[in-house]
Amino acid sequence: MEKTLEKRLNRSEVPTEMTWKLEDLFQTRLEWLDALEDIEKDLVEITAFKGSVISSANSLVNSLLAYESIMLKLVRTGTYVSLRQSEDGTNSQNQSDSLQYSALNTKVNTALTFIQSELLHLDKALFETYLNEEKELEVFKLAVEEILESKPHQLLPETEEALAALGEVTSAPYRIYQTSKAADLTFDSFVDENGKELENSFAMFENLYEFSPNHTVRKEAYQSFTKTLNKYKNTYAAVYATEVKKQVALSKLRKYESVTHMLLKSHKITLEMYQNQLSVIFNELAPHMRKLANLKKKQLGLDTLHFYDLKAPLDVDFNPNTTYEDAKETILKSLEVMGPEYLSIMEKAFVERWIDYSDNVGKSTGAFCSSPYGVHPYILISWQDHMRNAFVLAHELGHAGHFYYANKYQRVVNTRPSMYFIEAPSTFNEMLLGQYLLKNTNDPQMKRWVILQLLGTYYHNFVTHLLEGEFQRRIYELAEKGTPLTANTFCEIKGNVLKEFWGDSVVIDEGASLTWMRQPHYYMGLYPYTYSAGLTASTAISRRIASEGKPVIDAWIEVLKAGGSKKPEELLKMAGVDLTTSAPIKEAVEYVGSLVDELDSLL
Repeated sequence: MEKTLEKRLNRSEVPTEMTWKLEDLFQTRLEWLDALEDIEKDLVEITAFKGSVISSANSLVNSLLAYESIMLKLVRTGTYVSLRQSEDGTNSQNQSDSLQYSALNTKVNTALTFIQSELLHLDKALFETYLNEEKELEVFKLAVEEILESKPHQLLPETEEALAALGEVTSAPYRIYQTSKAADLTFDSFVDENGKELENSFAMFENLYEFSPNHTVRKEAYQSFTKTLNKYKNTYAAVYATEVKKQVALSKLRKYESVTHMLLKSHKITLEMYQNQLSVIFNELAPHMRKLANLKKKQLGLDTLHFYDLKAPLDVDFNPNTTYEDAKETILKSLEVMGPEYLSIMEKAFVERWIDYSDNVGKSTGAFCSSPYGVHPYILISWQDHMRNAFVLAHELGHAGHFYYANKYQRVVNTRPSMYFIEAPSTFNEMLLGQYLLKNTNDPQMKRWVILQLLGTYYHNFVTHLLEGEFQRRIYELAEKGTPLTANTFCEIKGNVLKEFWGDSVVIDEGASLTWMRQPHYYMGLYPYTYSAGLTASTAISRRIASEGKPVIDAWIEVLKAGGSKKPEELLKMAGVDLTTSAPIKEAVEYVGSLVDELDSLL
């Protein structure tokens, strides 16, 4: 039996050009340590405002400016250590630095609880008076109003301070999950049908093997992958159950109607908008996805379609690879429609090393964009020469463009919009890439392949993440009833969600029921469903470009510049989309259905 196992690079072996330039944050680790000391000093100075935050307009503005200054430094230092940890979670120095920062972050949040506690005693009429006296307070108007609106859910100052002091403990579930996933999980290598031994990892499975045209590779990689997940399911269940119980307990302490009401508070949307997003897509998209699954089963010549076959290329004989450089050129061409200013931002990302695209031992899985204020965004991706990765990269560049604008045109307190909106700019770029590829081919086979890439985008956001959201909805309902949350509970609920959605079109085995272990999103409040909200909006906006052109683009750029200075409903209405109704959701689902129908006709 031939064995040609290729080893993944250690971080120290990765070529510099494949890594992000963290020197733009801090030149050295020593400089980062100095910045931590500066925060400690600032913390001593800001406590001088304790007891007098709202005593006058001048005191209020100076308190908030001092708070803003500390937050800027905290964001920068936190981003640096987070990115270090993400690039190599096995590095003991990165792990230690992450803990050091976490302790400081908790200390800062604890020390600064007095500001919010004192703001809660600010009378709205008095605040209006202060706004007239100090024009710079206008920057903080939205943030202060949100604090005043939260008054019914605030606890005694001493209790708030105690909770903040426990911040390092309450954030532990997410940190434990990420650390274990990066540093502890190892996967058996497997052998393909030719006797070649292939290494397996989280990143390789999710970015490469799941998309393999080879059935043996998909199956064997899946068995290797789920075998390891199964070994850790009880530990991960205990970690996730702790996160869920924490949120439920906090919602009761703060006297929210439910944990869902509390978690949606920061999204600034109604419960109805949340329920619509989940229910409409879960129920109305399922028939289209089952049709696609049956098409795939027929095209691949399979008697049964398993969960590990869902991402297999439908056109086995036509699956063109794309290098990182080629994908870069294609993405930039697809974004030319956004105008020269936006395009120049995208070019900066490649030229100035905003992107870390190696696949090395200890690197965080998946992809993300981090956007520290005052520097530039950073993108993590583990590149594989597959066109799906071009869509993932376009997605993260959408986040980068959004926050580059928001950071430039807004103060730090107003840069980040609601989670409900956060995925719209990213999925918008994916839509533009798909439209560009379709427009520039007359080859039916290539057109079919591009449609499959677009369907990959919808699968990722309207299926993968949407079903995560449905899983969360059910888990939180059980938690509020006091149902014990165990590995069996999580596997049963996840299995049921998948079976209800796919019906008899896909075989859902025990390995598929472990899918809840694969994403960190469950530790980020109600994050997963927001991907579908963003794609719903970007579908509507990107389709309008064809008929309306530049005015739509101009309006969208203004939305990006607005950052978090408006509620998501207002931002989307600026772009001509009303998600207070289910109409845009239904239209997006119908569009997915039309793509499936077109694919069927091409086959």
